[in-house]
Amino acid sequence: MSEIETESYASVWDALADTPEQAANLRTRAELMQKIAAIVKESGWTQAEAANHCGVTQPRMNDLLRGRVSRFSLDALVNIATAMGCRVHVELDAA
Repeated sequence: MSEIETESYASVWDALADTPEQAANLRTRAELMQKIAAIVKESGWTQAEAANHCGVTQPRMNDLLRGRVSRFSLDALVNIATAMGCRVHVELDAA
């Protein structure tokens, strides 16, 4: 019987990405999406209302609220957060 080798990763993003840079970008986009979704929920907005506040279509807001990270660039998420009246702050930590 042969042994099956398994790899372990620091995070799901590291497992999904080909490089540490891609993993960092995925992680950052996911965090920003979660914060935007939390604001939408706290505000009690429907998807259509949230889309209107953010300057996007309702289907686009649906993608965001469902966590479809691959459909959003970091730039697009910063623009959405800014349209909601938020200031995006970037923090760097030593690796």
